[in-house]
Amino acid sequence: MKKIKLVMVGNGMAGVRTLEELLKIAPDLYDITVFGAEPHPNYNRILLSPVLAGEQTLDEIVLNPFSWYAEHGITLHVGMTVTSVDRVKRLVLAQDGDGKQVSAEYDRLLLCTGSTPFMLPVPGKDLEGVLAYRDIADTNAMIDAATRFKHAVVIGGGLLGLEAANGLMLRGMTVTVVHVMPTLMERQLDNVAGDLLRKSLESRGLKFLMGAQTQELVGSENDGQGGRVRAIRFKDGSEVPADLVVMAVGIRPNTALAQSMRLHVDKGIVVSDTMQTVTDARIYSVGECAAHRGIAYGLVAPLFEQAKVAANHLAHYGIGRYVGSLTSTKLKVTGIDLFSAGDFASGAGKEEIVMSDPFGGVYKKLVIKDDKLIGACMYGDTVDGSWYFKLLREGRSIADIRDKLMFGESNIGDSGHEGHNKAASMPDDAEVCGCNGVKKGTICKAIKEKGLFTLEEVRKHTKASASCGSCTGLVEQILMFTAGGDYSATPKNKALCACTEHGHAAVREVIRQPLPDGRKLLSIQDVFAHMDWKTPNGCATCRPAINYYLISSWPKEARDDPQSRFINERSHANIQKDGTYSVVPRMWGGETSASELRRIADVVDKYQIPTVKVTGGQRIDLLGVKKEDLQGVWNDIGMPSGHAYAKALRTVKTCVGSEWCRMGTQDSTQMGKDLERAMWRMYAPHKVKFAVSGCPRNCAEAGIKDVGIIGVDSGWEMYIAGNGGIKTEVAHFFTKLKTAAEVLEYTGAFCELYRQEGWYLERTVHFVNRVGLDYVKRRILEDGAGRKALWEQLQFALEGEPDPWFDLQQAQVDTRQFVALNPNVGEAA
Repeated sequence: MKKIKLVMVGNGMAGVRTLEELLKIAPDLYDITVFGAEPHPNYNRILLSPVLAGEQTLDEIVLNPFSWYAEHGITLHVGMTVTSVDRVKRLVLAQDGDGKQVSAEYDRLLLCTGSTPFMLPVPGKDLEGVLAYRDIADTNAMIDAATRFKHAVVIGGGLLGLEAANGLMLRGMTVTVVHVMPTLMERQLDNVAGDLLRKSLESRGLKFLMGAQTQELVGSENDGQGGRVRAIRFKDGSEVPADLVVMAVGIRPNTALAQSMRLHVDKGIVVSDTMQTVTDARIYSVGECAAHRGIAYGLVAPLFEQAKVAANHLAHYGIGRYVGSLTSTKLKVTGIDLFSAGDFASGAGKEEIVMSDPFGGVYKKLVIKDDKLIGACMYGDTVDGSWYFKLLREGRSIADIRDKLMFGESNIGDSGHEGHNKAASMPDDAEVCGCNGVKKGTICKAIKEKGLFTLEEVRKHTKASASCGSCTGLVEQILMFTAGGDYSATPKNKALCACTEHGHAAVREVIRQPLPDGRKLLSIQDVFAHMDWKTPNGCATCRPAINYYLISSWPKEARDDPQSRFINERSHANIQKDGTYSVVPRMWGGETSASELRRIADVVDKYQIPTVKVTGGQRIDLLGVKKEDLQGVWNDIGMPSGHAYAKALRTVKTCVGSEWCRMGTQDSTQMGKDLERAMWRMYAPHKVKFAVSGCPRNCAEAGIKDVGIIGVDSGWEMYIAGNGGIKTEVAHFFTKLKTAAEVLEYTGAFCELYRQEGWYLERTVHFVNRVGLDYVKRRILEDGAGRKALWEQLQFALEGEPDPWFDLQQAQVDTRQFVALNPNVGEAA
């Protein structure tokens, strides 16, 4: 069946959530194309504040990496701004910053253009150093400014402005918050809570100018055009120094494209309850750009509710309706607890219950009307925020619990209050994650049925705590009492993925043992059929693992499936965050020549590669290579590198050794080259790194590698299972060896043992910790015949292994992926 063409404009949280929901219920219905103006995959915009504060990294807030789009067959164009849409021809036109154009036809169009920050129309708003706070580029610019300048001014005392101010302060800047209103976050807090918040932030070091009205931004005037901003001037004539000005005074739905398409726009792109535009039923819109019943939402929870409804209708189910959302607010400033929801303003017919302890920094205000809770505002103690929010949304009568309402859920019945007791006593229908609408029962069911043991696994399978993160503590509590024991460590019998109850060990053993009739399992589908896989085609977790287990168990017999490998192994280059690639030519043992360097330099010039960097593994990294240029780069360089991005032997780091160094006792460079040439095509459960040092001074850092070889007077010392990653692990001393031939044999035997018995994505350090160093010594040191057999098995597996850079057909490289896009149709030519 020919697929329907779906084009999505915008690559943000609301739009990609729509695609996730759609792929769950109709995975094969659409041929999907996505245009994103930023050069990034989908990331959690809500968590830019922790990134600015230095509490998280940009990599940690990516929700859907580039590989996710590839795995789901989604054509992604990053760095492309959609310039026009022809509703008659149903054609989308986009252009990048260099003028390159791409087009895509659609049957259904999803507009997720988000919002644009509002910039105060004051003189000086275009000066250098005046920023909005909306995306990764803004965040990076602020982080950079914090390293070079001292004084920052944030205009706007709302949610985003305070998070920006806190982040810049933590980066070492002197920060002044300018707010035209007398109360911070006046839309979410009343005067009392706003005052408590201001005092708390002042105690941390922030400065505030309340009721101040900005007149102009004053520039340095060094270049005759205003230069960089140096101060902010107010209407009373006073000034505050400012090397950086961040405007956080609000957002506006981004409706420019919709207006050019002649869609109805009023406070946003006007949509119906099915999230279809009222002008054109083929076009849907979700997110901050959409206006539903006169409201354009700017918080994540309602946007995700919209996404679910839109996906429901795009999948042709047609039963979902979006009727609006009740929203709540939390401030993402570590150490400050703040919550507000509903209508907490005073007024006729409303009753208020207030508890205030200014000295203790606690304030609660509940607003009741017609025996129903309609608003809540809390500062300092927000543990019952989710419960109050539930009462708000349900609209239930609180007459029977009115006398206990202020004291929280713990005083209703016999339930516990905080921590383990609170999580255990919550009913299954209680909502835990407001952003994603995830209930406790859903989380518990996923933990039990899928064998989840970590917070990241719960996020992956349920989305709970994957957005704003405010429910993370509660999710962890649910995880502790549901999973039991130490949930931070993955148990050894954990299922390989949600497609099966079998663990890695069981799957490996089944693959390695011939069947009773003598047949071998030689393909992924053979394994799925024999082991009664729940999902007929597996998933992105199990397919790469099984593919590796097959080719490592039955070399030259099992059918390698390149499409079941990760994106770097399919493209044979390292994908970067902007969608370009990194190419690292292999230099045996870190040694190169003038000829190789000239070829590399010529390639950099020819293909206009923007960055050339020496790596820690003694290589030269070419960063920013376009995918369509990869084959040309490989051919022109003429140096092997096809395994440099795989779960394989990456590098062999060496010092110059006895050939040049007066301290050297052994020829470490030659030893490194021999090791690398012997094993460079070796696929493994995870990446593998070697190092060879010519003397005990260990300049090659052999003590933190998977295999480290150190030259001594009597020969060589061998170390195994080191790791220089996030958690540095010092390698274990393994044995002393006399000759280079022994180094090759023992190293190869250890690697083959790891290849045969390691679990996919398990580093050598974790493999050795799991099976025990004594076990490895028995297999390698004490069993001479077994050691030689392992070394021979590795040599057999590697013999004739193709270099995917040059033996394209034998390595099953799909060269269609490198063909440049035709700008007229948006598909591979």
